[in-house]
Amino acid sequence: MDTQIKKKIFDLKQKKNAIILAHYYVDGEIQDIADYVGDSLELARKASVTDADIIVFAGVHFMAETAKIISPNKKVLIPDIKSGCPLADSMSGAGLKKMKEQYPDHVIVNYVNSTAEIKAMSDLICTSSNAVDMVKSFDPGTKILFGPDKNLGAFVKSFVNNEMVIWDGNCPVHENFSAEKLKALKLKFPEAVVLAHPEANKPVLLLADLIGSTSKIIKYAVESDKKQFIIATEPGVIHTLKKQTSEKEFIPLPPVQNLDKSICFNMKKHTVEKVLQALENEQFEIFMDSELIKKAALPIKRMLDMSIKLGLIK
Repeated sequence: MDTQIKKKIFDLKQKKNAIILAHYYVDGEIQDIADYVGDSLELARKASVTDADIIVFAGVHFMAETAKIISPNKKVLIPDIKSGCPLADSMSGAGLKKMKEQYPDHVIVNYVNSTAEIKAMSDLICTSSNAVDMVKSFDPGTKILFGPDKNLGAFVKSFVNNEMVIWDGNCPVHENFSAEKLKALKLKFPEAVVLAHPEANKPVLLLADLIGSTSKIIKYAVESDKKQFIIATEPGVIHTLKKQTSEKEFIPLPPVQNLDKSICFNMKKHTVEKVLQALENEQFEIFMDSELIKKAALPIKRMLDMSIKLGLIK
């Protein structure tokens, strides 16, 4: 990394009372300069408690939106405004409205990987870290409309007795991991532990030793006495894994075809240079209607309050 760029970023953070939040899937150079690196739940919590005036959010657009919803009086910047999320975009307000009309007696629980419009139409938000606990918090007789990720929804459904209607959306990265290539890797590395994100497709999850959020995957790998791990999630997480436990081997799971399909290119749109530009020019700022913020904040706050109560976050 260019030391001059790094120094400029550090100086601007001090001068402007700014904080950099980065998701595990962004480039390792950004993770290294971030004040905090985490998954969706951790970053949402951090955004809610920081005393910084400016939040530079190196993640996809819905994450920066979530930070603005949680901290409406702070200036939230995203280094690359085109860093979107196909999963979030798969659920439209019109589509959810139609499903609500179809299933009027269902409680709406949506994954944090959704737009502000969808959050505002939801009763409760969840993350991959707490989705099972959030749905379990309802009485078993409560009917649930869950979206937008069908794989996470199916994973949650396996733990609860609630009737669930699940939106047919997915993350193209996680959906494309190959179960056949995982079987081959398991033969090649018989001692390796398979760690998978619940957004992965069902055939992959059936072969996993542990299914969990990015943070859960990291915690398990760091604390385990095993030495080899097959990682069935976006390979950006391996940067953090290697920093925390350098003596272990991490093997990324390939997708069905083109190797590039295991990479979230939207996350990788962010660069250290763009982080610097965001701080220098205070670009690209997230602007949202105040009423939308108020409506979207309610189900997020419920999630954070319940997560604290359940001891999922501190």
